Amino acid sequence: MCGIFGYCNFLVEKSRGEILDTLVEGLQRLEYRGYDSTGVAIDGDELDSTTIIKQIGKVDALKEEIAKVNPNRDVTFASHVGIAHTRWATHGQPRQVNCHPQRSDANNEFVIVHNGIITNFRELKTLLTNKGYKFESETDTECIAKLFKHIYDTNTQNGNELDFHELTKLVLLELEGSYGLLCRSSHYPDEVIATRKGSPLLIGVKSEKKLKMDFVDVEFPDDTENRPETPLRGNTPTGRNGAISVTSNKKNPNAFISNSHSDNDNLLPIAANHFNLRHSQSRAFLSEDGSPAPMEFFLSSDASSVIKHTKKVLFLEDDDIAHIYDGELHIHRSRREVGASMTRSIQTLEMELAQIMKGRYKHFMQKEIYEQPESTFNTMRGRIDFENNRITLGGLKAWLPAIRRARRLIMIACGTSYHSCLATRAIFEELSDIPVSVELASDFLDRKSPVFRDDICIFVSQSGETADTMLALNYCLERGSLTVGIVNSVGSSLSRATHCGVHINAGPEIGVASTKAYTSQYIALVMVALSLSDDRVSKLQRRNDIIQGLKQIPQQIKKVLDLEPKIKKLCQNKLKNQKSLLILGRGYQFASALEGALKIKEISYMHSEGVLAGELKHGVLALVDENLPIIAFGTRDSLFPKVVSSIEQITARKGHPIIICNDNDEVWSKKAEGTKLETLNVPQTVDCLQGLLNIVPLQLISYRLAVDKGIDVDFPRNLAKSVTVE
Repeated sequence: MCGIFGYCNFLVEKSRGEILDTLVEGLQRLEYRGYDSTGVAIDGDELDSTTIIKQIGKVDALKEEIAKVNPNRDVTFASHVGIAHTRWATHGQPRQVNCHPQRSDANNEFVIVHNGIITNFRELKTLLTNKGYKFESETDTECIAKLFKHIYDTNTQNGNELDFHELTKLVLLELEGSYGLLCRSSHYPDEVIATRKGSPLLIGVKSEKKLKMDFVDVEFPDDTENRPETPLRGNTPTGRNGAISVTSNKKNPNAFISNSHSDNDNLLPIAANHFNLRHSQSRAFLSEDGSPAPMEFFLSSDASSVIKHTKKVLFLEDDDIAHIYDGELHIHRSRREVGASMTRSIQTLEMELAQIMKGRYKHFMQKEIYEQPESTFNTMRGRIDFENNRITLGGLKAWLPAIRRARRLIMIACGTSYHSCLATRAIFEELSDIPVSVELASDFLDRKSPVFRDDICIFVSQSGETADTMLALNYCLERGSLTVGIVNSVGSSLSRATHCGVHINAGPEIGVASTKAYTSQYIALVMVALSLSDDRVSKLQRRNDIIQGLKQIPQQIKKVLDLEPKIKKLCQNKLKNQKSLLILGRGYQFASALEGALKIKEISYMHSEGVLAGELKHGVLALVDENLPIIAFGTRDSLFPKVVSSIEQITARKGHPIIICNDNDEVWSKKAEGTKLETLNVPQTVDCLQGLLNIVPLQLISYRLAVDKGIDVDFPRNLAKSVTVE
C-alpha cells in the first residue's frame, strides 16, 4: 500500500532542484497510499554516487529534510534517474532507518523503493547475514537491495558481467510475495529497473517527437539468438544502440566523452556503462534518422501522479521487468508463457489534471462527495438510452448469454466494494432468477470456497489492485470460472485479468474513504443486473421503472447535498463527543447501514456499527438508552412497516433516533412532533436505488464529525487507499 515514484530523463537538461521537485510532487499525488514516512534517492555530487534523503512523516516533512540537507539544486543533468517512496508500514515502525529508499550497503551501490510484502524475507535475511551482510532496518525491502549486491558481486568475482535486467531476473527468482519496485545502481548509471508482481506499476512516456509505435515489444530470453550482436559499448561512435557517443573501457571506467552540452560547465556528463552487450533496440523509441531522441519517463503506482507530465502511459503486468536506459524502454520476461502477449500497449489517459486537484474544497473527500452528481452521471453516460429504456455495456455484451446460463453468481470484494455488492444482491436475484452469494475476498480465500465452471465470479474494486481481491480472482481463474470485473482504474490488474467487465468511470478518487466510487459501483452493478434481464418480458416494467429512476439520481443527489448545513448543526450538537453510534437498516438499506458505519469509523475514529433492523431484538436492543445516538433508515419500500416497528422499539426504551426518511413523509412528521426525534429528508426513488441517496447524508456526517475533531480527513491514521498487501 505504499506509493512509489521514479523519474528518468535522457538528453533533457534538468537541474537537481527540478528533479527533486518532480519527485516530491509525484509523492504528494501518491500520499493517499501511505504517509508515515517518505524518501528520495538521486545522483550525488561524485560520479556514479547516490544521495538518499528520507524522513518520517508526510511529504511536507521530507521537504523540510531536503531543505536541511541542502543539496546543490543548480547542478544540471543531461541524464539522470531518481526514485522516491511514501510508506505505509508493514515491517518496522516509522523510523528513519525504516524509511525507503533502502540500500544495499554504506556506498549505496543498489537502492530500492518497494510496495508490497516479501514473505520469505526472514529466510533471505538469515542467508545474507550468514554471508556477512549487516542490516540497518527492520524492513523486508532491505533484503532485496542486499540480494542485488550479493548476486552482482558473486557474478563479478566469477567473471560474469550481467546486464541490469539479467541481474534483476536472478534476484526475482529468490523473492516470494508481492512487490512493485524500482531499483537504481551506481554500477548501472542512468538506468532504472521497474518490476511488479501483485502491486501496481505504470510508466509514463514523454517525448517531443511522436513515438514510432504505440506499443513496446516484450523481449523473451530466446528473442535475440538470431539477431546481429551490437558492438561493445565504447568501440563505435554510436555507443550502445546509437544513443550517444562515448568512450569507455574496463581499465578506466570513468573515462567518457559526451557529444552534447560539452560547453556547459554545470552539466554532469552521461557516464558510460561498464558492461558489454546490448542485443536489441526498442522499436517504439527509434528515431527516423537514427539520432538520439530526448525522452522522459515517469514511473509510478498510480496514473494520478504522472498526468501533469504526460498522458501516454504503459501499464506493466505481473513479472514484467522494465529496463530503461539511453532513452529507451525495454520489457523483459524470464520465460515465454503459452498465450502470453508479445507487446505492452502505450495508452492515452483520459484523466485531466483538474480531476486530481482539490479546487475550492478543503479536502479531497469533501470534493469527491460533492462530485457524485457528476460521477454517477458519468457512470451511466453512453450506456443508458433513457428514451428507449435500453442499456448497452460494451465490455459485457458478448458475454451476456454465458452469464445468463450461470448456475450461481458469486460477488467478491472488500470493504466499501463489498457493501456495493451487498446493496445490489437483491436486484440481481430478482431480475435474473440466479442465486447470488456475496463474499469478502479474504474470507472466501480462507475457506477455499468451492467454485465451479458454471459459476460466474464478479469482482468489484475501486483500484483494481486490492491484494485479497486479486488473489481471489486468480483462485477462480484456476478453477475455470468466467470472471467479470467492476473497476474504476483503467489499466489496473483486475481490469486486465478478468474475462470481461465494466469500468465505473467515477474519475480519480484520492481520499482514502471511498465515496463517489461506492455510488458509481452501485450503479454499475445495477446496470449489469438490468442487462442480464433485458430478454425477459416478465421483468419489462420493473426494468423500465429502474432505468427511469436512474435518470433522476444525479439531480436527486444534488438535492441531498443541500442537507449539509443541517448535518453540520446535528454533528455539533447531538453527535458531538459521542463514543459510539448505531446505524439501523433493513432490506436494501442494510448495506447502507454497514457502509455508513464504515465511513464514520475510518474517518472520525468513532465506534459505529451497522445493524440489521430485524436483528435489533436479538441482542442489540440491550445497548439502547437515552444516551446512545442511533441513525435509522426509514425510507419507503416494501419493508417500511417492519422498520417503523423496530424504531418504535427504540423510542419505547427512551432512544432518540435520527431518521433518514423521504420528503413529506407524514408518518415521521407526526412521530417527530413533541419528541426529540430528528429527521433528514431525502427524495424518494425506486426501492433498489434508494441506497444511492440514503448513503450521502452518512458520508456528510462522517466528514463533518472528522473535521470537527481536527482529524486529517484525507489521510486517516493506519489506513491507505489501495490495499495491496494481504
